[in-house]
Amino acid sequence: MTDSQDRNQTIKKLRELVKDMDIGMLTTIDEDGTLHSRPMSTNSEVEFDGDLWFFTYASSHKILEIEQHQQVNVSFSDPKAQTYVSMSGTARLVRDRNKIQQLWKPQLKAWFPKELEEPDIALLKVNVEKAEYWDAPSGFVAHTIGLVKAIATGEKAKVGENEKVSLK
Repeated sequence: MTDSQDRNQTIKKLRELVKDMDIGMLTTIDEDGTLHSRPMSTNSEVEFDGDLWFFTYASSHKILEIEQHQQVNVSFSDPKAQTYVSMSGTARLVRDRNKIQQLWKPQLKAWFPKELEEPDIALLKVNVEKAEYWDAPSGFVAHTIGLVKAIATGEKAKVGENEKVSLK
């Protein structure tokens, strides 16, 4: 398999893992150097090509943080499926009206009452550079049995797939 095929397979795997996890925790660096996390919605629209897109207000505090430190992390979790994904990269504010229209979903009106006419509406683009995922598709019962078996035998638990990937 070529590097390009490997990258495409990795991106496909990441997209599959996060497509049903609507909420990710976006972590930025606050003015005092501490980490600051908040939930952000992908709006169930994951066309993951190495970038994540989130709707935001351009004047929000997270944008101030990102202007100071572009490095961010977005983590997703689905404990029922025993699936976890962490993505890190750089973020920037995007005010491209065409992209905003392209990604708009009616349910966003809950946060942006004036919809596309909201004067401060913008997108936050996260260019994902690295990701790590943990995927134990066997479910909670099999996962628990694996942990109990590991404790009983003294061997390391085998609870699924874990991989670190570089997208750049």
